[in-house]
Amino acid sequence: MPKIENLNKYDEPSRPFEKRPFDSNRPRPFGAHRRFHANNANIAAALILGLSVMVAGLFVGYAYYQAQTHVNTVVVKGLAEQNVKADLAIWEMKYVVTGNDVIKAQKEIATQTGIIKQFLLSNGFAEDEITIGRLETNDLNANPYRNSYENNARFILNQTITVKSHNVDKVALTLNKSGDLVAKGIIFNSDYGSPVSYLFTKLNDIKPKMLADATKNAKDAAAQFAKSSDSQVGKIKHANQGVFSILPSEETSSATESQQINKKIRVVSTIEYWLK
Repeated sequence: MPKIENLNKYDEPSRPFEKRPFDSNRPRPFGAHRRFHANNANIAAALILGLSVMVAGLFVGYAYYQAQTHVNTVVVKGLAEQNVKADLAIWEMKYVVTGNDVIKAQKEIATQTGIIKQFLLSNGFAEDEITIGRLETNDLNANPYRNSYENNARFILNQTITVKSHNVDKVALTLNKSGDLVAKGIIFNSDYGSPVSYLFTKLNDIKPKMLADATKNAKDAAAQFAKSSDSQVGKIKHANQGVFSILPSEETSSATESQQINKKIRVVSTIEYWLK
């Protein structure tokens, strides 16, 4: 019987993995070249975008710098003042009666109210200029901290009459005669300072002229500045009219505007002008 040889034993033995040199002509896997070109395109696009943003930022910054360095303006303040006279007087007369008998005290304060009203009418005030306030009663026995002296009055009654008049001179003149009421036993409460407030209520009527005066004053100041800088005043760039202040005509350390008939209105406007 013929002998059959095993041909597998003559097969070439397997060789370990060998590194092959890179061959640019060697075929690449399908799609690899497309991915390579796509990655390069993305990188190039990102570089172009970044460069564009940087250049745009440089242009914007330069334009802002040029705009700021070539803008010539001047900021000035314009002052306007006007002397005015109060057109409304409010006179509050608060008087008090004390006693241990509340009925008797109430009758006494009613009598004093009639005396004061007659005093005002006789000095030329009209009925509609006089207002009688409500009666206020204070029972001191209701106060647990009150000292119990025999001579202390239990009840304190307060009444207020208010005069509201546009004739401020008449109010001032009558106020000087209020000593006649004290001579009749009327006691006024002076805990609240001056009883009369003189008010100026026509500020809106003088605002336009004062603003015009303040603007003119500011423009004169800007023109003086422009002259020294060899330029000319242009249009207004920005303006702030400022706050109107009502001041006493005589500004002393103890002066109070509401206690003086004559007053001073002041406004300081801030205006920015173009220079050319």
